[in-house]
Amino acid sequence: MPDRQLLAPAYPDDTGAADPALRAALTAYAADPADPAGLPAALVALQTARVLVPVVAVAGEVEVDAQGLAHDKTSDMAAVLVRGRGGRRALLAFTGTDSLTAWDPAARPVPVPARQAALAAIQDGAEALLLDLGGASLAVEGDHLRSLAAGWQLVRVGEDLAWLAPDAVETPEAPATD
Repeated sequence: MPDRQLLAPAYPDDTGAADPALRAALTAYAADPADPAGLPAALVALQTARVLVPVVAVAGEVEVDAQGLAHDKTSDMAAVLVRGRGGRRALLAFTGTDSLTAWDPAARPVPVPARQAALAAIQDGAEALLLDLGGASLAVEGDHLRSLAAGWQLVRVGEDLAWLAPDAVETPEAPATD
């Protein structure tokens, strides 16, 4: 029988701390959502960041014992979708274990690239990826969510910003040396 191989963790040295640039960008955006530079700065910081998707236990089958007490017979682990006031659904993600445990100390953090969290939100039928619920929150939705999930990069084009496909982003060449 061949040896079983487990995949290595994507972030083997991850301490659970928030990326300082991402946390600062979210805090600045939350302080002044009307600032035209706020959302782009948060999205730029997010596109290469690791986020923590909370996973919680969800009761499956429940059985009732002779005393009438209910006991979980089975349970599943699931990512968390929340529904906003307008009825729209969002997948939760957090920048660090501090913000995740402030939301729910029993939730398990699953570290993933922000792109993967955005893709999971879309696959789960959510309209947004909601970062740091209860703190300096940001809802990534619409074209921003789809572009982040597709791995596109937010770049400055003159005075504007645009999402570009990864193969369309030019990498500056190193200057020739003599």
